[in-house]
Amino acid sequence: MDPNLFDVSQKVIVITGGAGVLGSNMAKYLLSVGAKVALLDLNQQKIDAKLEGLKKVGEHVIGFDGSVLSQQDMEDAKTQIIKKWGRIDALINAAGGNMPGATIGENQTVFDLKMDDFRKVSQLNLDGSVIPSLVFGKSMSEKAEGCIINISSMSATQAITRVVGYSTSKAAIDIFTRWMATELAMKFGDKIRVNAIAPGFFIGNQNRRLLTHEDGSYTQRGNTIISNTPMKRFGEADELNGTIHWLLSDAASFVTGAIIPIDGGFSAFSGV
Repeated sequence: MDPNLFDVSQKVIVITGGAGVLGSNMAKYLLSVGAKVALLDLNQQKIDAKLEGLKKVGEHVIGFDGSVLSQQDMEDAKTQIIKKWGRIDALINAAGGNMPGATIGENQTVFDLKMDDFRKVSQLNLDGSVIPSLVFGKSMSEKAEGCIINISSMSATQAITRVVGYSTSKAAIDIFTRWMATELAMKFGDKIRVNAIAPGFFIGNQNRRLLTHEDGSYTQRGNTIISNTPMKRFGEADELNGTIHWLLSDAASFVTGAIIPIDGGFSAFSGV
């Protein structure tokens, strides 16, 4: 067995949404295993705050402000990253999110959907992954080697109530992942790969009040999710890192176009 099969040290990895909980957690882990990490996010102050903590884990980390919806911002960041480290080996599209108007409230129906918010959520989650993939993927295609990881969701393949805008855009991420994987492999060779992870249910700042009460007990929605999760618990953010590490490494050299569930068995369970 190749002892370097899972080695990602010295890889140059770009993480969009890098100042967010998901992106910064991945950055912290990847720095701990020797990778070089570039964070991209909208707010330079938030990036600087994250960099302060991350530099205690690993010295090879930088950050840039810019919008994932701006091709020019992504091009500018790419130029600076290549100037510093000479190449880009991987991209993790961790930028994304939701908006109230694209979510159906408990006392609402789908006819209360706000189309402006629906479009903004679609743009952020889909265009916000497509644009960085085109910019940084182009750099990878020029050396015919690299890895792109998108973030899908359990809501991409089944109708999970309320999150219609988020669900629709994440379903689009699935087909974009498969399409991009096919395109790059056929035209640029077998060393450039595109995959996605599909996290199950994790409690974060955005959904805490949807899933738990002030005292920490589960809401009705929280209990419904747990009852349909064979492992009978929510996930921890750190539990995404092993799959991310594998997909970035040579251990996944024949894996492309895959959407990997990390969900405690939620997607495998029929509920019966």
